[in-house]
Amino acid sequence: MRVSFGSDDENDTSRAVLQALTDDGHEVVRPSFATWPQLGRAVGSDVVEGRADYGVVMCWTGTGTAIAANKVPGVRAALAWDPWVARGARLWNDANVLAMSLKRLAPDVAVEVLRAFLAEPTPDPDEAENIKRLG
Repeated sequence: MRVSFGSDDENDTSRAVLQALTDDGHEVVRPSFATWPQLGRAVGSDVVEGRADYGVVMCWTGTGTAIAANKVPGVRAALAWDPWVARGARLWNDANVLAMSLKRLAPDVAVEVLRAFLAEPTPDPDEAENIKRLG
């Protein structure tokens, strides 16, 4: 699958996530913006406009890039810090952008979160009506 990836800084955690995407055979799309608001919007736009199937955004807390991505109509960005939250974001919210902290997650945990998020191909059908209400 194609994954749009944006991080406003580079460290061991962001490099591990990018490497995991490549190692797992995903095509990575990289917007070329430097600030976290621009990156969040660019990754969200990539997903909504069909240049990517999913997005991954990273900033110091993950919150700013999630907020910026969620400004793009049709984006459902979720901030996740463990695999259970990431999996639930896909299952129960049909999240299409994963936001993570590049300062508070260890590289191995960030990779687990990423893989849990991407492992859920479809949302829980029992949540379809609630997901529609998200707009």
